[in-house]
Amino acid sequence: MSSVGKSEAGETMLEDDPDQTYENVLAEIQSFELPIEATLRSVYDDQPNAHKKFMEKLDACIRNHDKEIEKMCNFHHQGFVDAITELLKVRSDAEKLKVQVTDTNRRFQDAGKEVIVHTEDIIRCRIQQRNITTVVEKMQLCIPVLEMYSKLKEQMSTKRYYSALKTMEQLENVYFPRVSQYRFCQLMIENLPKLREDIKEISMSDLKDFLESIRKHSDKIGATAMKQSQQQKTFGIALQKQNNIKFGKNMCINDRIIEEKDELILKHLFEEENEEEILTVQDLVDFSPVYRCLHIYSVLGDEETFENYYRKQRKKQARLVLQPQSSMHETVDGYRRYFTQIVGFFVVEDHILHVTQGLVTRAYTDELWNMALSKIIAVLRAHSSYCTDPDLVLELKNLIVIFADTLQGYGFPVNRLFDLLFEIRDQYNETLLKKWAGVFRDIFEEDNYSPIPIVNEEEYKIVISKFPFQDPDLEKQSFPKKFPMSQSVPHIYTQVKEFISASLKFSESLHRSSTEIDDMLRKSTNLLLTRTLSTCLLNLIRKPHIGLTELVQIIINTTHLEQACKYLEDFITNITNISQETVHTTRLYGLSTFKDARHTAEGEIYTKLNQKIDEFVQLADYDWTMSEPDGRASGYLMDLINFLRSIFQVFTHLPGKVAQTACMSACQHLSTSLMQMLLDCELKQISMGAVQQFNLDVIQCELFASSEPVPGFQGDTLQLAFIDLRQLLDLFMVWDWSTYLADYGQPASKYLRVNPNTALTLLEKMKDTNKKNNIFAQFRKNDRDKQKLIETVVKQLRSLVNGMSQHT
Repeated sequence: MSSVGKSEAGETMLEDDPDQTYENVLAEIQSFELPIEATLRSVYDDQPNAHKKFMEKLDACIRNHDKEIEKMCNFHHQGFVDAITELLKVRSDAEKLKVQVTDTNRRFQDAGKEVIVHTEDIIRCRIQQRNITTVVEKMQLCIPVLEMYSKLKEQMSTKRYYSALKTMEQLENVYFPRVSQYRFCQLMIENLPKLREDIKEISMSDLKDFLESIRKHSDKIGATAMKQSQQQKTFGIALQKQNNIKFGKNMCINDRIIEEKDELILKHLFEEENEEEILTVQDLVDFSPVYRCLHIYSVLGDEETFENYYRKQRKKQARLVLQPQSSMHETVDGYRRYFTQIVGFFVVEDHILHVTQGLVTRAYTDELWNMALSKIIAVLRAHSSYCTDPDLVLELKNLIVIFADTLQGYGFPVNRLFDLLFEIRDQYNETLLKKWAGVFRDIFEEDNYSPIPIVNEEEYKIVISKFPFQDPDLEKQSFPKKFPMSQSVPHIYTQVKEFISASLKFSESLHRSSTEIDDMLRKSTNLLLTRTLSTCLLNLIRKPHIGLTELVQIIINTTHLEQACKYLEDFITNITNISQETVHTTRLYGLSTFKDARHTAEGEIYTKLNQKIDEFVQLADYDWTMSEPDGRASGYLMDLINFLRSIFQVFTHLPGKVAQTACMSACQHLSTSLMQMLLDCELKQISMGAVQQFNLDVIQCELFASSEPVPGFQGDTLQLAFIDLRQLLDLFMVWDWSTYLADYGQPASKYLRVNPNTALTLLEKMKDTNKKNNIFAQFRKNDRDKQKLIETVVKQLRSLVNGMSQHT
């Protein structure tokens, strides 16, 4: 009930029965259960005098309680008195008991002193025993830890670092947790990271030593790998040949010889393999530092750091390996060392790839190889360009093939290397062309340019074995006899075949079909014929010391070389094993080459023949003022004609048209030279006697032309070369000016080939002579008449010349 409710209830009760109400209030106060604040408030908040009445009631209640207490004390007083009396009686007994207890205690203490001493000894022994047990238990925990740590130290001292790391793991995971509360354990725990770092440094140092070692031994590793690859290839080729012969259809003597030869090769290879132990990269290099370092870093959880370091260092080494020496191109050993180092590098990487997990990946090796391949190609392209010796280029090609085959066997793509070989092949052909240019020059310089003399059958067979010459008429002749060509022809033919064989050597092992090789050989041979041999021939033909006889022999030689081109084609077909029916490749251009050389030689013959004629003409020593001729031809002209006769006899071996053209050209040039001699501007005077003497020389020229020095001319075709001179000299000898002037311009004119300007020039030279000639002094009338006639003719000739110029 709330205080408000109680107050209201108290007021109500006080109004009804005040005495009962005060009793209830007192009961509530005595109960000690309910709060008295509200009760007292109900008393004091009542009507006036309620407090006084309440106090009266309270005093009455107190008195009642005092009376009850007094009654209770009176009731228990006797018992209390009895108890005190009993207690006083016990006091004396208690004192006696105390004395007895004290005495007993003294006796016990005296008796227990010895027991206490023995007890303390027992306790001390028990404590020691317990401590010993505890120490034994703790030592049983610590000793394995100490033993493992001692084992760790031993493993570190014996460089078994991977085992040491495993021991560390066991210490940390198994042993240290058992004794972690001891200080020595904390010291050990603090020392383990330092040991791990020491192991990392030591293993890294071992790895550096390993990297330095394989850098030094890369060439040996590569040389071994390349040698094994070459042996396998040679063995495979020999075995294939043996199988082809064994199962082939042709069992001729040559096949048996080849079979025996291949069997010997195979036997030799087997013996080499038995004698020489086949070494692998593991036999040459100790890879344990790599494995150990990889395992150590794997255990340490730092495998990525090791992989990055290894790859970075190997890339640096790759760049060093790929950097060639400046003099590498000078010797084949320089190239071999370069290739063996590269092969050794990638053989090691391939081995690491296959024996480790993740240290080297295929993507990494492919990236490294692509980088290296680009550098290798650039280096070879640059250094091979300095090679001028074809033998060195060929050895370089063989090295590249072995290099490519070796790395291809390890799974590296090498197609770009074979593409590079095609570039080097062109360079090889260029070096061959330069070499053979010197060979051809030496052959031409050593040739005597005369037909090859043969005195017996043996010599004849030797020449035939070198050059495919077929002439039934020559075979029927008895010894001694001569081949039409000179010594240079079989030598040139032999050298062209050797060039083809040398070019074929480069094409071998390029993994190309026989058709492609055949086409390459034909193209290189065409270059030899059209560029090298053609240039040598042209240079030879244009040399000043090459005379007409040599030029004639050169033309004969080129004719036979041209005919031998088909045999060269057959030679190429045979060595490439391409049947004639399936050949659709480039043909040899020897025909055009030798034709061009022959045409040049023919032109050189014409030029040199004219030069020789000029040399003879320059020896002419006419007395242009002579009164009478000598009665015989000039000596220089007779010498010239004799020379021409001997030369044209040599021309009998030339094709008919060449000899005829040369003869016609010589006669025309001689005629022109004689005409120029008459019309020379430095020649001011010509007497009739000189003209008559000159006429004698022209008659000899005409006789030479009519003697048919070269067969094949029809009628007087050759004599027409001197027709201009003949008509001019006839005009002056006969002094038939009236006919000339009357018939000038007529197709049937007797002096049709006489030009008025030419006649005028010669006539003026004779006019000046007549003026100064004292012989005519006694015949002045005849002299005057002739002089007048000359002047009249001169005027008429000048009018013709002027008319011609105006018409033009």
